[in-house]
Parts: sequence; structure tokens; C-alpha cells
Amino acid sequence: MKKIKLFSGLYLIKKKFLKNQIYYFLKTPKISIIIPIIKNKFLMVSQFRLPINKRTYEFPGGIIDRGQTAKKAAINELYEETGFKSIVSPKKLIILHPDAGRLNCEYECFYTNKIKKINKPEKGINIHFFSKKKILQLIKNGKFTHSCHVASFYNYILR
Repeated sequence: MKKIKLFSGLYLIKKKFLKNQIYYFLKTPKISIIIPIIKNKFLMVSQFRLPINKRTYEFPGGIIDRGQTAKKAAINELYEETGFKSIVSPKKLIILHPDAGRLNCEYECFYTNKIKKINKPEKGINIHFFSKKKILQLIKNGKFTHSCHVASFYNYILR
């Protein structure tokens, strides 16, 4: 196995596979996301995402730093991105692998139904409060397309 560093926390892995085949995949940091709910509304963020060249709807989330738990990362991302704090311990919802054939990435998702506004959102991020019906419309209309966030949302509403 050969590990080629592309960027901090991002590696291209070259691994022998079967007899004479080589398999390539990306080793990426683990990600934590949180679905915040207040008064039957879901708190979502929108921000510009360079790789797809458009503004996306997502739940707050980000990289789990070394030595940090996924839950702590979710709590921190909620605050950093939105200015809201969870006033209860978030509950674990699901772990997802967005592309098991090309990435070793793992998304750990939580939810919280008790949040409190403490600060302003991070620069470049807009916050939105959407009903379940509105989010389903965003998915149907191709406006909410981040696969792990969509899957986490469905997991939450079907639990």
C-alpha cells in the first residue's frame, strides 16, 4: 500500500488488489453533522461550494479534529456555523459512508431538538428554518442534494 499526501488529512491510497490489479481511493477526514430542530423547524445552512460551483443547503457539520469526538465536533460546528448551541446532549442518529468505492470517509450524524441562539452565523453562511414539507420540496426540486445530509434527514424523519 502506498499513501500519497495530497493535503492535510487528504491522501491518495494506492493498494494492490487481487493478483495484478491496483486500486486507488481517497482517505479523507471523518465528518460530523448535526440536525438541529426548534419548534418543528429544521435549522439548515446554505453556503457556496466550490467543487460543484453552486450554493447548497446542508445541516451544520465539519471535520472531526484529531482527538475530538464526533459529538463534540457536531456541537462545535453547530455553534461556529450558526451561532446556536445545543442545550441538551445531541443524540446519535446514523453513520454513513458517502462513496464506499472511492472514499474511506465516514459521516457521523446527530440531532438535537433543544437549541438556543448565542451568536451570529459564520461569515458566508446563511441560516434557514424549514419545515419537513419544505425540505422534502427542496430534495424533490434538486435544491438539497448533499447525499449524506439528505440520507440523515430521511433517517431522522423515519426513526
